[in-house]
Amino acid sequence: MQFKDQMDNKFELQKTPTRIVCLVPSLTELLVDLGLENSIVGITKFCVHPSRLRKSKTIVGGTKNVYFDKIKSLQPDIILCNKEENTKEIVETCRDIATVHVSNIVTIQDTLNLIHQYGAIFQRKTKANDLAHKINTKLTDFRAFTKNKPTINVAYFIWKNPWMVAANGTFIHHLLSVNNFCNSYEDQKRYPEIDLNNLKHDTELLLLSSEPYPFKDKDIQGLENMFKDVKVILVDGEYFSWYGSRLLQAFDYFKELRTSLT
Repeated sequence: MQFKDQMDNKFELQKTPTRIVCLVPSLTELLVDLGLENSIVGITKFCVHPSRLRKSKTIVGGTKNVYFDKIKSLQPDIILCNKEENTKEIVETCRDIATVHVSNIVTIQDTLNLIHQYGAIFQRKTKANDLAHKINTKLTDFRAFTKNKPTINVAYFIWKNPWMVAANGTFIHHLLSVNNFCNSYEDQKRYPEIDLNNLKHDTELLLLSSEPYPFKDKDIQGLENMFKDVKVILVDGEYFSWYGSRLLQAFDYFKELRTSLT
């Protein structure tokens, strides 16, 4: 069987993979929701959903620091990577061990495409179709909900010292637009460092993410003291940056968030 990943890399599988190493936390959760938990043999230390996996699966390192000997010892049929989460060097080294699938997700449509790819690769087409349909239904409902919501100019912070924001070309940026938020840094790419003293003047709301930097209430207080006319709130980073089946819960969270701002 021949397949192609989201980087247009072609690969061939002689049989349906039954031993999976996943180096992408949000996609580990997706595999479980596709009914593939028993096929997962290796995960990262950041694969925290569902929490039981950390007790039953082999942890092969993080997303940027991987123990290749551990991966090799698991004799995987396939290793799942992501363009943003894993380095090119990690992907290339993994290819010396087993077949590799690399995802590349910037939009919800990319997520839906990946779900269908996994459905085909792992013989879970029915579950994949059902999951994609549910996400699409949630998205349609949420777009109707936000239709008359006012646009809010926001800056989404992912890191402190240096201060970094999510800009254009990221999944976070895409979800901000779905929420009818206007990203103050949409004129920049990826995750630029910014000078707080030069915060974009039209910014109305600062969103402090719970990950990768664990912003706390004290960070809110500090920024509120610095910017008297800008609202500052903490947001759940998983809902803004985890693609896959996490989207089933994300839209309900976004509804609560948008309601709290009006």
